[in-house]
Amino acid sequence: MIVRQFISWVRTAPAGERAEATRSLARALLFSDMSEQDRGAAEGALLMLLDDPSPLVRQAMAEVFARSADAPAAIVQALSLDQASVALGVLEHSPLLIDADLVDIIATGNNEMQCAIARRMHLPAAVCAAIAEVGTPAAALELIENPYAELAPFSWDRIVERHGHLAAIRESVLVLEDLPAATRLALVAKLSDTLAQFVTARNWLSADRATRIASEARDRCTVNVAARSRGDDMRGLVQHLRATGQLTAGLILRALLSGNLELFDYALVELSGLPQARVSALLHDRGGASLNALLTRAGLPQSTFPAFRAALEASHEIGFAGTADDAARLRRRMVERVLTRCETDSETAEPLLILLRRFATESAREEARLFCDELIAEEAVAAMQHDLIAA
Repeated sequence: MIVRQFISWVRTAPAGERAEATRSLARALLFSDMSEQDRGAAEGALLMLLDDPSPLVRQAMAEVFARSADAPAAIVQALSLDQASVALGVLEHSPLLIDADLVDIIATGNNEMQCAIARRMHLPAAVCAAIAEVGTPAAALELIENPYAELAPFSWDRIVERHGHLAAIRESVLVLEDLPAATRLALVAKLSDTLAQFVTARNWLSADRATRIASEARDRCTVNVAARSRGDDMRGLVQHLRATGQLTAGLILRALLSGNLELFDYALVELSGLPQARVSALLHDRGGASLNALLTRAGLPQSTFPAFRAALEASHEIGFAGTADDAARLRRRMVERVLTRCETDSETAEPLLILLRRFATESAREEARLFCDELIAEEAVAAMQHDLIAA
């Protein structure tokens, strides 16, 4: 009887009053002790109100049902497909929406709707993948910052591929500690390409020079990222480098000259197709024939063999990197020793000498910076000790 009276009244009531009455009826459906007959009538009335011309009425219904697991599923489904002002709360919170519903709305909804879904608690991998594939940059950013999102590695890669050129996306992704090394490096590549295009468009550098500088910066970042990678993460990084054409002789030589034997090993395993134990055995064999055979199988240019041989000899004498920071920087003594050896070898190709000279300059400048930092730190400590003694 009450529901019948409500239906008669609601047809002529003002929109604001209809919204408040709808809110009350929706709450009664959820929380009141209704008979089955009255419950069915109330649900029917609310289904009718889904066609109300005023969004205020549907918003009132959505606010009540958004977080409830006991709300009528058909009504929640309809509200989720309504205009954004009605649907957002339901999309963000309703436990009644299944993955297929969410994926469909991501594909057809606007930016606000995608963002609301990206903020959901316990967002499953399938929904995350849909946002990564077709979502707007804002939705991708919400997804990255959602600690409850189950992002698979391929979803990270897709976000980087589609939106990695945007500073907000890069900043949010790069601060994540458990980000796969390959994804981190893909972001670095996006950044270097963006900067190269910017300076070229401004006519600050020629296209060739900007490309070379960006490539050298990527190589430095690659060794830096690799210095903090282990096991499967390192393997995935090397596979990514090969797939993107970045696993070059120059990069592998840089890794060796930085004392990063792990990256050097994994690179040769990837390129040669040999087991890691076999590669390690060949590298520890001091005979030149074994090393040449391994480098040949890896497809590295024969002109680089003397540099690799000299670098390995210097590594065995000087020792490999002790810390991640050490493994990320070119080691000046090793670079200069390899450069001297190659300069006295008449068969050394000119491009290799140019590369080694650049390495030598880079390592000298890095060593100078570290030396200055140490001097400043020592001066600060001495000043502090002086102040303590004076006190």
